[in-house]
Amino acid sequence: MNEKILDINVTNTSYDDLEKKIDSDLKKNKKIFIIAINPEKILKARKDSKLKEIINGATYNIADGIGIIYASKLLNGKIKERITGIDLFEKICDFSSKKYYKVFLYGASATNIVKARENLIQKYPNIKIVGIQNGYEENEKKIIENINKSNANIVFVGLGSPKQEYWIYQNMDKINANIFMGVGGTFDVISGSIKRAPKIIRKSGLEWLYRLYKEPKRIFRQIKLINFIFLLIKSKYVEKKK
Repeated sequence: MNEKILDINVTNTSYDDLEKKIDSDLKKNKKIFIIAINPEKILKARKDSKLKEIINGATYNIADGIGIIYASKLLNGKIKERITGIDLFEKICDFSSKKYYKVFLYGASATNIVKARENLIQKYPNIKIVGIQNGYEENEKKIIENINKSNANIVFVGLGSPKQEYWIYQNMDKINANIFMGVGGTFDVISGSIKRAPKIIRKSGLEWLYRLYKEPKRIFRQIKLINFIFLLIKSKYVEKKK
């Protein structure tokens, strides 16, 4: 089910299969950790051994970036479907609203997390958002207590990467919820403060280019992808020589 891309586990699955697995995990009262994988996160993990350990120990590592799909193809892997973090977030919210799972939102600014909750309730009228917490609260004990008091089944953490992955790893055993997922800037998008690329651009795999157009400073992050491509080609060459 997992394949390795530059020594990082990436889950080969479809949206439908993953949704079924998550639902099954909830019914079995399992604890699961979902991480969205893109080239930038792989590069960070190669320089941070603890982050690499956290990622490779997660339950599901979804292929969030289009670069992951191309990387899998180059390395003769089988990952064909991109599963973006924000789309999976919405799918989980959708089936949670239908099956009455309880959701907790942690991250973003005080204004955006409130607006995100309002917009989710408007979109999914039956969703049970049992608690929210902005990402600027520094009292970790208070955060954990609030989540546990809410009796949430699912906790979405939007603190940015790798902070959110570290937070989940360090605290998930202290929390009574089952599903933990880092969602980056998803709450800002859901709140409406950040506009997502049009669907046609997302489907074409060019969402990164749209975000670069909207945020030119991201060019310094995109330049790092050259290193990712170089490492992939090197990995492919080494594999051929074996």
